[in-house]
Amino acid sequence: MASAPAIIPVSAPQKPSLPWLPTPLLLSQYPTLRHLRYCSSMKQLRQIHGHAITSGAMLDNFVASRILSFSALSPCGSLSYARLLFSHLRKPDTFTFNTLLRAYVSSADPLAGLLFYMEALESSALHRPDNHSFALLLKACSEAPSLSLGVMVHAQAIKFGWGSLVSVQNFLVHMYGSCGEIGMARLAFDGIVECDDASMNMMLGGLMKCGCFEDARQLFDGMSERDVVTWSVMINGLVQSSRFKEGLEIFRRMLEEKVEPNESVLVNVLTACAHLGAMEQGMWVEKYLKRKSIKLTVRLGTALVDMYLKCGNVEKAYEIFTRMEEKNVLAWTAMIGGLAINGRGKDALQLFSQMEMEEVSPNEVTFIGVLNACSHSGLVADVLKYFNSMTEVYKVKPNVQHYCCLVDLYGRCGMLDKAEEVIRKMPMKPNSAVWGALLSSCRIHGNSLLGEVVGRKLIELEPNNSGRYVLLSNLYAANGRWDDVAELRRVMKENGVMKMPGSSFIDLKGHVHEFIAGDNVHPQSKEIYTMLSEMTKKLRLAGYKANTDQALLGMDEEEKETAVSYHSEKLAIAFGLINTEPGTTIRITKNLRVCGDCHTATKMLSKIYGREFVVRDRGRFHHFKDGSCSCNDFW
Repeated sequence: MASAPAIIPVSAPQKPSLPWLPTPLLLSQYPTLRHLRYCSSMKQLRQIHGHAITSGAMLDNFVASRILSFSALSPCGSLSYARLLFSHLRKPDTFTFNTLLRAYVSSADPLAGLLFYMEALESSALHRPDNHSFALLLKACSEAPSLSLGVMVHAQAIKFGWGSLVSVQNFLVHMYGSCGEIGMARLAFDGIVECDDASMNMMLGGLMKCGCFEDARQLFDGMSERDVVTWSVMINGLVQSSRFKEGLEIFRRMLEEKVEPNESVLVNVLTACAHLGAMEQGMWVEKYLKRKSIKLTVRLGTALVDMYLKCGNVEKAYEIFTRMEEKNVLAWTAMIGGLAINGRGKDALQLFSQMEMEEVSPNEVTFIGVLNACSHSGLVADVLKYFNSMTEVYKVKPNVQHYCCLVDLYGRCGMLDKAEEVIRKMPMKPNSAVWGALLSSCRIHGNSLLGEVVGRKLIELEPNNSGRYVLLSNLYAANGRWDDVAELRRVMKENGVMKMPGSSFIDLKGHVHEFIAGDNVHPQSKEIYTMLSEMTKKLRLAGYKANTDQALLGMDEEEKETAVSYHSEKLAIAFGLINTEPGTTIRITKNLRVCGDCHTATKMLSKIYGREFVVRDRGRFHHFKDGSCSCNDFW
């Protein structure tokens, strides 16, 4: 027998819990596998594989399965190498097949697992799939999602006699729910004779996925016991369906019932906080991580960075970012994009240079942040350099969002002809975001002729989007074209297009308070309107005059002034002034774009009260301080 090749020694041991590592008892029986404990690259694995072949150990399926497991499941492994290894096994067993199938299902293309399954059956490499095989195949169909393939796998499970096993039935519920077939999911669920916790969680997840929130809540409330997975399914389902306030309410219940949240729950809670601008609750999560000595993983760290950035706290986001031991492209992208939308374009570009030096390859989302940074900083000379490097250096194909960034940049700088040229030469059809960027530029720079053409185009593209009518109406109003304003609003009424009510959110002491223009439902309404009256008086003394161009027609001037005075962000500012200490930054999140009157008023209020107001509207951040705004009055 030929002598076994030498193994390259390595110093960094792997954790013993990894699936390819045998127990100490088995290590004495299979000494070749001892090297897997220290394997950290495919080069080393190939040597171990060669050693196993020359020593004859590879003839044992147990040894082969462990080597294949490393190649298939290790972060430094190779799925193609594992597949080649599988094809050379003399008698592959179901366990080895399932190992490779699990790797396919966890890959970027989970349906490749089904192709692997069919090929294994046809070549007789797989004689009889087991219940684990079908659970993995159904999971692949759920990830895709593919109902037609899921039905085929269901039939195969019945054919091989695994259709009535609880573990397979659970994944049937999950598959049908993920594919939007809640009726079939219910049938599968009702067919489970002995439901376990996983059955309930799969059904709960299916209901959430299909938007059956009342049914999901009823099932959830009716459970006698709820583990962390149950809470996770409920919270994640609400957050991913944009029901952020409800998600935070369920999270509070979870804590009241003394259930420790897992990483998935904490990430989704941070996502909800980011969308609502609920920084205080996000800060609680950060303190919880420190108190419980929970490691700041890439996922948690990125979620925290994103939350702070979307709450307008750039300094805190950067502190978390620098603390992260490991940063992937998502973490870098979140920080770069967040700096850009917070008006810190030059800082974003500097961070991108650092990312390049650390040899982290940017993706298409990273470049959206980079181009936005150029736009917000007016770096016309630099934008084409970054745009061209996408394709020439990083082989990233520009999409419509990248072209939208170019249009926005040229529009901000008043280069409307250049912005139009970009739209004409785009290799794809411009979408509403591209036309919207051009329309905003027309409004700022007073180009009513081009603005009208673009505005009409937007209404054609999105006839039911009230925001498009409002933008064009504002352009008409700014040019005193009141007949056109009236006509546009008549068209809106005829088409049944309702203007979305403006609402603003402010987070205070762990509770998110919502305000709608002109409402008086808040418990502190009396104090809020008293403060609003004081704010208005101080504004007038400072020279403020209400911009009533966007108020409804048919009102006299005094009524118009009252209407704009009661906009939701003004109510939120009044609430913040009442309930926070002098000098405290007030953070507000809006569902719509900030109107011109509120923008002017908030700038003046920041100077009058010596406060910083951070307002996140539908498109960007506005940092109001000392009478000026970070957007430089372009939004």
